[in-house]
Amino acid sequence: MKILVIEDEPDMLENMVRSLEQERYVVESAQTYDQALEKLGVYAYDCILLDIMLPGGSGLDLLEELQKQQKSDSVIIVSAKNSLEDKVLGLELGADDYLAKPFHLAELHARVKSVLRRRKFEGQNQQQLENLQIDLDKRQAWVNEEELALNRKEYDILLYLVSNKDRLVSKTALAEHVWGDSIDQADNFEFIYSQIKNLRKKLKDAGASVEIQAIYGIGYKLVTSS
Repeated sequence: MKILVIEDEPDMLENMVRSLEQERYVVESAQTYDQALEKLGVYAYDCILLDIMLPGGSGLDLLEELQKQQKSDSVIIVSAKNSLEDKVLGLELGADDYLAKPFHLAELHARVKSVLRRRKFEGQNQQQLENLQIDLDKRQAWVNEEELALNRKEYDILLYLVSNKDRLVSKTALAEHVWGDSIDQADNFEFIYSQIKNLRKKLKDAGASVEIQAIYGIGYKLVTSS
């Protein structure tokens, strides 16, 4: 899952990013209103952690911008401003949750997982598609109750395709979602081809009733083979 942390305080930002990366999220960051606005205009995120007080503007204005762009990114306001007015306004503008500073990182992780389950997977920890089962908390997948030996990126690709089943996912969207900012340094998509090739083989060898279809020159789609 891909997360954007919008926070201007350097130590807080570093702690949040590091702890979320340890939870195996793809994490990007922005420290100013303008940096955040640029990222929101270019990329899509599963969850945005948003401070209200930012250099150059308000996080609440960023929420309004997301509404204008009709984006469905989940948003958790993370701010020291804990007034009822700010909380109500943020929720009215489309935020999914509000977490007041200071907070324990364990609570942050729990809030993120809860929002992602609600938005992406209807509140469920387990996802079942034909004979493929995925446990979001354990980050494991099984076919016919036999565990698939997936590396981190293979799992991330599979989960992203499952969350977009029967939809065509472009190579660019897949790369940005799974690799984050590091995609900007890539010259081509060979690294995606390699991961997809290995994942398709593992699904086939395990007898999965789903398969990854390649749409030449465009991207991929997860479909049922039965």
